[in-house]
Amino acid sequence: MADEAKNNNSGWNTPEFRPDLAFPKLTEEMVERLRAYGREEIFPANVPLFTQGDRQVDMFVVLDGAIDISLPAAQGESKIIVHHKKYDFSGELNLLTSQGSLVEARTVEESRLLRIPRNELQRLMRAEGDIANLITSATIWRRIGIIGQETSGVVLMGHSNDAETTEIQRFLVRNSYPHRIVEAPVQEAVTVDDDLSDHQPTLPAVVLSDGRVLRRPTIAQLADELGITELPDPTMIYDVTVVGAGPSGLAAAVYAASEGLCTIVVEGTAPGGQAGTSSKIENYLGFPTGISGQRLASRAQLQALKFGVRFAISRDIVTAEQIDGIHRLTLAGGIPVCSRAVVVASGAQYRKLSVENYGQFENRGIYYAATAMESVLCREKEVIVVGGGNSAGQAAVFLSGIAKHVHHIVRGKSLASTMSHYLISRIESSSRITLYTHSEIEKLEGESSLECVTWVNRRTGERTMKPIGSVFVMIGADPNSGWLFGTVRLDKKGFILTGGSEGFESTPYATSVPGMYAVGDVRSNSVKRVASAVGEGSVVISDVHRYLADHRNKFAAEPNSALAALRSASAAATQG
Repeated sequence: MADEAKNNNSGWNTPEFRPDLAFPKLTEEMVERLRAYGREEIFPANVPLFTQGDRQVDMFVVLDGAIDISLPAAQGESKIIVHHKKYDFSGELNLLTSQGSLVEARTVEESRLLRIPRNELQRLMRAEGDIANLITSATIWRRIGIIGQETSGVVLMGHSNDAETTEIQRFLVRNSYPHRIVEAPVQEAVTVDDDLSDHQPTLPAVVLSDGRVLRRPTIAQLADELGITELPDPTMIYDVTVVGAGPSGLAAAVYAASEGLCTIVVEGTAPGGQAGTSSKIENYLGFPTGISGQRLASRAQLQALKFGVRFAISRDIVTAEQIDGIHRLTLAGGIPVCSRAVVVASGAQYRKLSVENYGQFENRGIYYAATAMESVLCREKEVIVVGGGNSAGQAAVFLSGIAKHVHHIVRGKSLASTMSHYLISRIESSSRITLYTHSEIEKLEGESSLECVTWVNRRTGERTMKPIGSVFVMIGADPNSGWLFGTVRLDKKGFILTGGSEGFESTPYATSVPGMYAVGDVRSNSVKRVASAVGEGSVVISDVHRYLADHRNKFAAEPNSALAALRSASAAATQG
């Protein structure tokens, strides 16, 4: 075990941290196998192997000597967090992604190291199952330890209840990126290395590890800067593009990549989709005590990364077309991604209440997820949950253990027809949850954030007004299919029609466009459950394989001409 894992470093000694999993030693037999993927190099003492911010770093296995792994600390100093010795290896989650390194590595003494380049590491992860699992487990546990360190990651400076600050914080949390939050004084000057003022337009601001400051960055800008996203290669034709990283999209990506297909996932926000915002899923098979949606999504993303899937995070798709059998998807910003097949798993987008001033309070009191991040805002306060489905029930139960009281509002006469029985039982037995049936929110009030809510019982006319600052809206969702209007056939509600009709392939997941499939919540008549979404995502890859096999000769004949046609179409669109 790495020596420093035994010391009293705060990040490594939180109750949930597992040093045995974060710092496993390779066996001699494993190291011998690893030699086929790397080369031995001898480094003098005190030589940096990689520094914070470096991307695509190689993995180093210690054969003789030692490596110190350090995090930056105050005033330009570094804090040693791990001391790697013989048969230890370097790297954390950034080994599997394009993120910049959060740490730096430096030799302690003259050291003989096995250096495994990034491209060989990807080959290793596919071929050496036991070593790949060990590396994958170690990288995620090391990231957990780094998140626990006080000086890791970026600094988010802003104001609580500010919509932009909340949006950035949620993006960092859901993508498991280390960060610290600093509340900026409202009136006083704010200085970070003398480079950040208190002018309102400059906040929120993100202070990067190298001292640079991003003022009011967009999510896409932040994702690019931190390497959370990996943009598609415009010169490449992927085997399959998966649109959406919810349960169905992640399942499709894992099965596609594990079966040898070159796969890229395009996701607008973060892995997990709507399921990723669930505080706990208790009826998902194999997890008898339940699992949070974000943890389930993180595990699935790690599986995908292990098999070489690329993730273009914070990118929405604008248009889709098919030219000479190749699908060309255009991402926001005009970025193209080309592939032989497409799996649409774009899920759904949250429905909103039809209440005056509603938009004014989004992320300033109105939320669509009840996770640990949102719970901080309502500790020992009264809150409202709106909705009669399982997501609303899970939120009400979760928040009842944190908030002073939960007012659960539904339009129907009961929860019986829309919610699982185990959740109904918990809601009915909780003294901290009050259910209001036949009811709707009528009025929202507040200055900079939500302060007061009025709701009415439509059957009796009785109105209730309470000083409440947090409302969790979970009233269902509409299909996230706007980018497909005019491309594939949709039903009257905008869900994608699949299979069974004239002009479709004989599979439940084929759309009206050859080589394009739809799974999960965005598909018409799908069962809106996590388990069924995962099932659809895994099964659809057999259809993709069949389609690629049937069109193998066409794809192999003139791949360059197809790509040239796509580029020509892109150029024409730009000129037009």
